[in-house]
Amino acid sequence: MSFHYGFLVESLVAVLLLMTILYCVRLNKQLRLLKADEQSLRATISELITATQIAERAIGGLKSTMREGEQTLNERLARSEQISGEIERQLGAGEALLARLIRITGAARGAEEPEAKPDKPDARSVAAAAQAFAERMRVRAGGQPGGLAA
Repeated sequence: MSFHYGFLVESLVAVLLLMTILYCVRLNKQLRLLKADEQSLRATISELITATQIAERAIGGLKSTMREGEQTLNERLARSEQISGEIERQLGAGEALLARLIRITGAARGAEEPEAKPDKPDARSVAAAAQAFAERMRVRAGGQPGGLAA
């Protein structure tokens, strides 16, 4: 009987060793796959780092371009404000001149016919009044109407 127990134990050890060997072969295959995956993962990480560096440089370039654009826009805005102020000043001077021309032509017409003073004269009537005033001044200076004074 002891022979049977010995044989049974030896057989059981042999089966366990066989299962251990098979399990080791399976683990070896899985380790090879993991190592292959590790290499591809390392390559992927390397590519990701390269792409991140490129993106950082591109972001730096975009920031620089944005700063330049903002500076240019600020300069143009400041220049536009200057021009706007100049135009406003010239409009004020033009309105003052227009008011003087209206008073002068109104005084000249006042002797002929009194008229209701409009709130805001249109440009054509002001131009016609200025031209008529210039013609009168030429005639008084001895020139010909419609031509240049000699």
